[in-house]
Amino acid sequence: MLDGLVAPGLEPVREAFAQNFTEGLEIGAAFSAWRGGEKLVDLWGGDAATGRPWQEGSLQLIYSGSKGLTAICMLMLLDRGLIALDAPVSRYWPAFGKPEIEVRHILSHTSRLAGIEEPTSWEDLLDDRLMARKLERQRPLGDPRAALTYHPVTYGWLCGELLRQVDGRSLGRFFAEEIAGPLGLEIWFGLPEAEEQRVTTLYGDGVWGHVSKNVIIPTPAELAEDPLQTAIWYNPPLFGPDFGKWNARSLHAVEMPGAGAIGTARSIAQLYAVLAAGGAPLMRPETVVLGRQTLSDGMDVLNSERRRFGAGFNLQIETMQFGPPHDGFGHGGAGGSVHGAWPAEGVGFSYAMNRLIDGDDPRADRLLAALHAALA
Repeated sequence: MLDGLVAPGLEPVREAFAQNFTEGLEIGAAFSAWRGGEKLVDLWGGDAATGRPWQEGSLQLIYSGSKGLTAICMLMLLDRGLIALDAPVSRYWPAFGKPEIEVRHILSHTSRLAGIEEPTSWEDLLDDRLMARKLERQRPLGDPRAALTYHPVTYGWLCGELLRQVDGRSLGRFFAEEIAGPLGLEIWFGLPEAEEQRVTTLYGDGVWGHVSKNVIIPTPAELAEDPLQTAIWYNPPLFGPDFGKWNARSLHAVEMPGAGAIGTARSIAQLYAVLAAGGAPLMRPETVVLGRQTLSDGMDVLNSERRRFGAGFNLQIETMQFGPPHDGFGHGGAGGSVHGAWPAEGVGFSYAMNRLIDGDDPRADRLLAALHAALA
């Protein structure tokens, strides 16, 4: 059962949303788009869990979509003059050392700290202070491929500890008090226990996390020959056929700024609509523009993908992951979610779902194309 609304003239977006279900691509999903305070699209449907329909207030863990929300916090620090892109991270975080690493490097995935070399357990990942201490002790990774490579989880701990050092609050508390609370948004880094029953269940397809873009995940013997790959993705293994650890209350309850944000598509779209409209009341328009400027652009050899980053945001490349507008920006999440802004149109959007798909996944592209065409 699909529910929700679209503004007059945007009916093709509802049709695209329904098509994802009729083609068997979805279990449960939500799609929302806002322009300023105007609700353009607010759709949801399918199952949040076995025997539990997706409701208007269902919450979704958005994996790396979290990085876009963390980037907003970092832009607010830049806007307030508390950090500077060209300053060494150690100016604000003395124990970090490594004076060659600047703030711009941790925001643009060029810090050479994409993974952890020290043995790390899943339980360690749930302690953001512990992970910050590990990053303090670690030297930049020497492998040439580390010069520009995606930081799947360390991005969040680097940003989170930098924020704590200059502001005194954790990133989750900062987000709650400076962004979610004032704007009335249902998004959390560290979900209150009272909201847990609203969280949807994540589902893979039996091989998700083992096959990516038709490339089989390396065997243990192959990983032993590639310590960079091991440090980034398998210390401990981030993904695999068992989603229990990502569906567990223990994960939802903690702050994982790189991959653990939980919220509604509606609230995430509303937040990006604020950025699309210039950033007020969170920051000045020029700070939003700064956040969209390219800080790194090149081939991520380790993951065989081109990367183009602003101050924490993914920026458009030839794949056009943020829909047709060339000025789109934001951040996607593992398995297919996409969240972002179209500045020229003044639109913020969020597509969140609980079925994770590797490789060819038309769901978000279809929704964003339909939205853009209907708005033209």
